[in-house]
Amino acid sequence: MKWRFPFLYLALLLTFGILAFRLFNLTVLEGSHNRQLADEQRVRLHKISAPRGMIFDQNSQPLVRNIPIFKECPSGWDETQEKSQCKTITREEALKLEVQGKDAQLLVEIGREYLQKEAMAHLLGYLGEVTADEIAKPKCPEKTYQLGDLVGRTGIEEQYECFLRGVDGAELIEVDTHGLTLRKIGRREPVAGQDIFLSVDASLQQAAYEALKMTKGYPEGVARGAVVASDPKTGQILALVSGPSYEPNLMARADAEEAGKVEEIFQDPGKPFFNRATSGSYPPGSTFKIVTSAAALEEGKITAETKIEDPGQIVIGQYRFANWYFTSSGKTEGSINLVRAIARSTDTFFYKVGELVGATKLVSWGKAFGLGRPSGIDLPGEISGFLPDPTTTDWFLGNTYHLSIGQGSLGVTPLQLNMVASVIASGGELCQPHVAQQTTRLSARQADNKQQSNCQDLKLKPETLKLITEGMKGACSPGGTAGVLFNFNPPVACKTGTAEFNDPKGRTHAWLTAFAPADNPEIVVTALVEAGGEGSSVAAPIVKRVLEEYFR
Repeated sequence: MKWRFPFLYLALLLTFGILAFRLFNLTVLEGSHNRQLADEQRVRLHKISAPRGMIFDQNSQPLVRNIPIFKECPSGWDETQEKSQCKTITREEALKLEVQGKDAQLLVEIGREYLQKEAMAHLLGYLGEVTADEIAKPKCPEKTYQLGDLVGRTGIEEQYECFLRGVDGAELIEVDTHGLTLRKIGRREPVAGQDIFLSVDASLQQAAYEALKMTKGYPEGVARGAVVASDPKTGQILALVSGPSYEPNLMARADAEEAGKVEEIFQDPGKPFFNRATSGSYPPGSTFKIVTSAAALEEGKITAETKIEDPGQIVIGQYRFANWYFTSSGKTEGSINLVRAIARSTDTFFYKVGELVGATKLVSWGKAFGLGRPSGIDLPGEISGFLPDPTTTDWFLGNTYHLSIGQGSLGVTPLQLNMVASVIASGGELCQPHVAQQTTRLSARQADNKQQSNCQDLKLKPETLKLITEGMKGACSPGGTAGVLFNFNPPVACKTGTAEFNDPKGRTHAWLTAFAPADNPEIVVTALVEAGGEGSSVAAPIVKRVLEEYFR
């Protein structure tokens, strides 16, 4: 029998041969691998987000709340893919996905709600999405991160990320070809993060923020400034506020429709994200006279009996160094001692005292009081401030005069100035400030009894502490400079400050630092208002409001 179409039959035989070989290759040679691929298409790993540790104040009042964030992911999406493919949905939409058996498309993450909003924003921070660099070099090597995960940004959230972040769980889900859940094969439970208790009092924090909002001269918003309150004996931070602030819940959501509002915050000229309490550096003005006084007494340059005549102004060549009282009214203070000079904040007295001590010693004592270096507080972003170098060739007597009253080339943070006053209030101890107390269910006050505070004894003479305290008590008594705090109960010791800076409008920073009760201090409060004016009339009411809340 003859083949009519030999080439056609040859082609058919060749085709069947190729198909047979391909079938053999898929089922026998590559069968195991292909079965694994098929299984992987049916079984998916589904992450279970771990709850983040809670944050409480010293009275065990919660400052945050964990909230679920529901996201719908494309069919076939798994944990190895970017979360940017998933869109945020409502709880109702998430329940609908579960009812439809589309559990594999539902991603539930744990977000944050900040209960005191703007008042706690700089202290607590917020959550933001992790970056590729942070995944490559994680802050917490023992924890795993994926793109889209939420991590702490600024404040306690960032500082204690490794404590607060838990360990995610997972479950294996078997799905059909349409991505619908058939069954759940296995599950590993998530491990929640550790809770943290702060030394901060939530009511005091709120009072400090509200006081900053009501500051004279800022009728349309929160003043640019800061308030710090602490326990002088331990360094515990009781309140730490910066203004203006921002809405941390807006940052935590970061939904597409909120993007415009977030951008407005970033563009705000008031710099709401800037923590002025720990990262702002300002000339301290007359509040630095606390350091000048301590330096003069400890170096033996003056005593309780030393008196200096106030001439109203000191003229050196073409330069005039005046006292504020003489400038405002043309009057002088007469012959006064240190206690009276602190109470009246007499510049001419401290010019002469600064000259006796010398700039080098003034700077040295500034360092002893914690200036010119970070305090070591457990918050990110703290700066060191700066002290001048009197050994330079362009240092003159006028520079020493300026330094002695807290002007010129020096800058302190509100936190640092609060530490300066705390040294006097604590009986000469420089305590490292701290915010977090415990990661167990002990209140901050209970925890403090179990911890030894990190304090350094500066070994100041009792006479030094006594005289400076008397002078600060005088500043808050009739005849002193802080009229708002006259007759406050309990009695207050304080120091006002009105600091000049390079401002074309001639404005000044307003300062006041105080402790109370004056004879047995429990709390130190420091307030700064940028370009606010007089410390006695602008910063003092803020401190008064915080003290009222504390002793209420």
